[in-house]
Amino acid sequence: MASRPSSDQSTDPKRPSDHFDSPELAEITNPRLGVVGTLRFFWRQLTSMRTALFLLLLVAFAAVPGSLVPQQTSDPNGVIQYKAANPGWSKVLDFFGVFNTYSSIWFSAIYILLFISLIGCIIPRTMHHIAALRTPPPKTPARLDRLPGYLRTVDAPVSDEDVADGVGAARDLLRASGYRVRVFDNDSASAERGYLRETGNLIFHIALVGILVAVGLGGGFIWTGQKVIPVGQSFANTLSDYDSISPGRWFSPDSLEPYKLTLTKFTPVYERHNLNAIGEAIDYTAYLRASVPGQKATNVTIKVNSPLRIGDTDVYLLSNGVAPVVTVRNPKGKVVYTQPIPFLPQDADLTSEGVIKIPDGLSKQVGMIGLFYPTECSPAVCGAAPRSVDPQLINPVLTLQVYTGDLGLNSGKPVNAYSLDTDKLTQISGFGTKTPGITLRPGQTAKLPNGLGTVELNRVIRYVGLDIHHDPTQLWVLSFAVLVFLGLITGLFIPRRRVWIKAVRRGGKVHYEYAGLARGEDPRLDDAVAEIARKHSQLLGLNMKP
Repeated sequence: MASRPSSDQSTDPKRPSDHFDSPELAEITNPRLGVVGTLRFFWRQLTSMRTALFLLLLVAFAAVPGSLVPQQTSDPNGVIQYKAANPGWSKVLDFFGVFNTYSSIWFSAIYILLFISLIGCIIPRTMHHIAALRTPPPKTPARLDRLPGYLRTVDAPVSDEDVADGVGAARDLLRASGYRVRVFDNDSASAERGYLRETGNLIFHIALVGILVAVGLGGGFIWTGQKVIPVGQSFANTLSDYDSISPGRWFSPDSLEPYKLTLTKFTPVYERHNLNAIGEAIDYTAYLRASVPGQKATNVTIKVNSPLRIGDTDVYLLSNGVAPVVTVRNPKGKVVYTQPIPFLPQDADLTSEGVIKIPDGLSKQVGMIGLFYPTECSPAVCGAAPRSVDPQLINPVLTLQVYTGDLGLNSGKPVNAYSLDTDKLTQISGFGTKTPGITLRPGQTAKLPNGLGTVELNRVIRYVGLDIHHDPTQLWVLSFAVLVFLGLITGLFIPRRRVWIKAVRRGGKVHYEYAGLARGEDPRLDDAVAEIARKHSQLLGLNMKP
C-alpha cells in the first residue's frame, strides 16, 4: 500500500500530491567537524587558488598607503613635514603604522598569509603536474566525429602495411609539431601537448614566492640612510655621519664600506621659456667627488633618475633646497656659531623654513625660526604675506623670529634638528611681540634683541638630500621578476590540446579521421586540427572529404 502524504504536505501548493518526507531522513544531522576537521577546512580554504589571488590583490591595495604617505625609511623629512601640516590626521596614521607601511603588523600579516597560501597551492599542483607528465596520452576515443575540429579523408583501398605506414607518418608528424604521441594497435595515434602551460603557471607562482622570500628575508640585510650635504661639504660612509638611518634586522656598522663623497656643485634647471610654467623644475644635477680607499678620487654626477653606484650601495638624489650660511657673534664680536643651515622647502618656489639653535656662547640659549624666500615678492607687490615667486636666488631674503630659554639639547633625549619646541621658550622678536622680526639679505648683519649679539647672513648655498640604499636582494628580485613574466606569458599563450588521428577500415577501404580537444579556451583548435589533417593527407596522397 502506498504511503499517504501528511496533511501539511498535501496542503502545500509547492509539493507534488504524491510527495512524502521520510521521518528517518528528517532526523539525519551532519557530523561535527571537530578540531582537526575545522583546521583542515580552514587550511583548504587558505591554500585555495581563489584565496591566493584575493591575498595578492589585498597586498596590492595594502601597499597603496606606502605610496601616498611619506615613509620613515625613505623620506623621514617628508614625514616630519606631513605631521606638521596634518597634526590630527597624522596621529591616526601613526597609530596604524602607515608611516612604516611595509613593516607594519597588518601588512606583514597579509604578506605571511599570502606566502603560506602560495606554498599550499604550489606543492599539490606540482605533484599533480609531475604525475601528469609521466602519464602517457589517453586512448583514442571510439567516436571522433563527436569532437571539435573533426575531419576525414575519402575512402581509399589500402593494405594493412599501408595503414601502418600511415599511422607511422601521423606519429612522426605529430612529434615534429611538439606533441607527445602514443600509437594504439597500429591504427590510431593519440597525441597531446601544452603541458608547458601548467609548467609556466607553476614557474609564475614559484617565482612569486621567490620574490616574497627575497623581499622578506632580504629585508633583514637592507638598510637605508639619509644625508643632507651643502655644497662644499663632505659625507663619509660611517654610522655617525648619517642624519638618519633605517637598519635592517641583521645590519652591522662594520659592514659599511668606507668611502667619501664631497658635493662640489649643484645645478638646478628651471623653465624659462614657457610662460605658463615659469620656474618649474626641469632637471637637477649634483656634481660630487668620490673617494674610495686605495683608489683614485673621481668626479661623478647624480641625477633624479640616475643614481650613483659606489661600493655596495646606491646613492640617490632625493631632495634639494637652500642652506643660508649664518654667523652669530656675541656682544664682543666673537663668533659663536657659523655654518650653513639646510632649510626645508615649503612650496615649488622654494619658500623654505629652518631652525637655528645656539646653545653656547651667548648669555642665554637662543633659538631662531627662519623663513627664506629665494625671490621675495613683498606684500606691497603681491599682497598678503611675503612669499617667493621663483626658486632661483634672484632676490633672496631671510626673516627670523628669535626665542630664548632651554633648547632641550642637554636633556640626553634626541631632538629634531629641523624643528624648535617653543613651549618652554620665550619669544623676544617677531610676530606677536613688540620687537619686529629680523630681516636679512646676503651680506647684511642685524642685532639680536636684548643685546645678545649679532646675526649675519653671509651667503646662500644649495644643498642636496641623498638617500643611500643597500639592498643585496636586487639581483634575486630581478631574476624572480623575469621568471614571473616568462611564466605568465607561457601560461597565457600556450594552449593545452589533445589530437587524434585514426585509420578506419571499411570493406577493404580505409579513411583517416582527425579530431582534437582543448582544455580551456582554445580558439585556434579547429585550425590546428585542419593543418595537421592537411599535412598528413598530403603525405599519404589522399583527399579530404568535402
